[in-house]
Amino acid sequence: MAPIAIGDTIPDGTLAFFDELDKLQEVSVHSLITGKKVVLFGIPGAFTPTCSMQHVPGFIEKSEELKAKGVEDLLLISVNDPFVMKAWKKSYAETKNVKFLGDGAAKYTHALGLELDLSEKGLGVRSRRFALLVDDLKVVVANIESGGEFTEPQVKSFDMAIIPAKKPEYY
Repeated sequence: MAPIAIGDTIPDGTLAFFDELDKLQEVSVHSLITGKKVVLFGIPGAFTPTCSMQHVPGFIEKSEELKAKGVEDLLLISVNDPFVMKAWKKSYAETKNVKFLGDGAAKYTHALGLELDLSEKGLGVRSRRFALLVDDLKVVVANIESGGEFTEPQVKSFDMAIIPAKKPEYY
């Protein structure tokens, strides 16, 4: 399956998280994204050193700047269960506007075409690192790493200047 790309409609799927009342919730991706400008970003795994120390903190730090550019939500997905995602979220002093969502069986990651097989390292199927800017279900910006190697912080390559102020002509 080809990876999600600019101009594609984001697929629907179900992800899990704990809400503000500490209740386990399942949510449709489309219900989170329809009619909104959203950053959807993914990582190979919670608590992994690179993701925990470089990738996720960059988005947390830039969340206010992204909001000022019209981004309504920042959605982090990982091939982990929602219990792990809840514990990982608690490991940060501040998570600001980032929602931590679990894709426990990698079904949504597969629907995006972004799975990464790390079975040889004992990690099973995971997600590539990626960051998508989605505007009302359409992918406007797609930064996708080719493999598991951390090349540069996604938020850095997700330069604020590239966030379009208006919809591209393919809408």
